[in-house]
Amino acid sequence: MAEKYVITSGKGGVGKTTICANLAKELALKGYRVLVIDGDVGLNNLDVLTGVENISAFDLFDVVKGKCRARQALCSSPLSNNLYVLPSTKTSSSVEITSQEVKSVIAEIEGLFDYIFIDCPAGIDASFHRAVSISTRAIVVVTPSITSVRDADKVIAILKSYPLNSILVVLNRLRGDLVLSGESLSSEEVESTLKTEVIGVIPEDDVLSFNRSVGRTGESSKAFKNLALYLEGKPFKVYDYTKKYTGFFGSIRKELKKRL
Repeated sequence: MAEKYVITSGKGGVGKTTICANLAKELALKGYRVLVIDGDVGLNNLDVLTGVENISAFDLFDVVKGKCRARQALCSSPLSNNLYVLPSTKTSSSVEITSQEVKSVIAEIEGLFDYIFIDCPAGIDASFHRAVSISTRAIVVVTPSITSVRDADKVIAILKSYPLNSILVVLNRLRGDLVLSGESLSSEEVESTLKTEVIGVIPEDDVLSFNRSVGRTGESSKAFKNLALYLEGKPFKVYDYTKKYTGFFGSIRKELKKRL
């Protein structure tokens, strides 16, 4: 039976969809069969990041309303033969979908997959509760800012009211040079504040920010590999975000980063 992870956050703009797509891709490339479901009604862009925006004929709303079977709505991503996408509708009509209806759709296909990731919309509206209610585990994406951490704390409090097997945190867009200079929260500080385990740190990465949101290059690719190991239940290390800024060459790199 597939583990169902909801990828959520307290606020928008923290890179939640990027985390979802990259983590799913990493596990798919390891040979696991992975499904990602876009829960962001109307504003969804998971189909773009996974490369299925021009090949999706049906979506979740079509399945619920009986226009097609769940398998017919699945799109194979060009990122990996093992990665599939169940798109959400781009219209507001899907707000009519209930949690039970989505559970029924997932029950029809979850035996085909090892992992299912649900990209949850930001905030705590009905779409949030629908996504959480059909999940077995939660990953909260947070950035190293006071506002993001504060909002994540509120979301974690709500998640604890659900019978989830685990609630975990991924810290995104962390700059090691700013942590060392005391200008940014560290992963240890975030973990202490949220009282929730930080299982992964994704560094600020120009490849993700300015090139493409899913790729195999850049510093972040190492971090996603480490994060995938955690979900596999294998020995792993949280990405060392300060390593490149320590030592002689690290101090030079840190100074150059500061000037750019």
